Amino acid sequence: MQKKENSFTPILFNIIIPVLILNKGHKWGLDPRVAVVIALSFPLFITLKSWFFSKKLNFISLLGLLNVVVSGTLTLLALGGTWFAVKEAAFPLLIGVFVFGSSYSRKPFFQTLFMNPTTFDVDKVTQKLETEEKKESFLKLMRLTTRWLSISFLMSAFLNFVLAIRIFTPFDDGLADSQKREIINEQLSRMTLYSLGVILVPSMIFLGALLYYTFKKINALTGLSADELLIKS
Repeated sequence: MQKKENSFTPILFNIIIPVLILNKGHKWGLDPRVAVVIALSFPLFITLKSWFFSKKLNFISLLGLLNVVVSGTLTLLALGGTWFAVKEAAFPLLIGVFVFGSSYSRKPFFQTLFMNPTTFDVDKVTQKLETEEKKESFLKLMRLTTRWLSISFLMSAFLNFVLAIRIFTPFDDGLADSQKREIINEQLSRMTLYSLGVILVPSMIFLGALLYYTFKKINALTGLSADELLIKS
């Protein structure tokens, strides 16, 4: 049986450790280039570890990995301002477009992400969808929720851009590259922290409301309650 990962681990590797290194690295005597490489190696490690154990390479994970690589490259090249604002908006925008596009397939992204055997009793749902009419209604529900989910990513893209424009301010032309990298590292740490409250919290509220709506619709369609749908750990 595969060991269940501690839910705190992604937060530790993707947010807490990188923020500390980016914000305090220069005080610990780290060169700004070394600090950004070390900081970004933690989300890179947790992403590759997830790929190794799940044996899956999907579009969302690939974009997340690419995001880390691009952030590191921009920092090492001492490029800030608009470059980071565009980068911060581009990745959730690409995910939103991908998620929306999947709503036209026979297996929309929302169904792949949430209606899986590790979390939901998929067999029970399948048994209750005994008629073609119910199966088609379920597919329409998954397509609708997928489109709503894509809106949350598009909203994140807009909020990311606005937040990044305010944080990644242009450099003084007289600054050396090492000084620019140090400033970028501090800006990256602030972006990571602020995005947690400005972007992640509203997105989680939106997702919670979407899940609540989905449970109600599945209950009306199958008669199964949320407790019956969830796999008992």
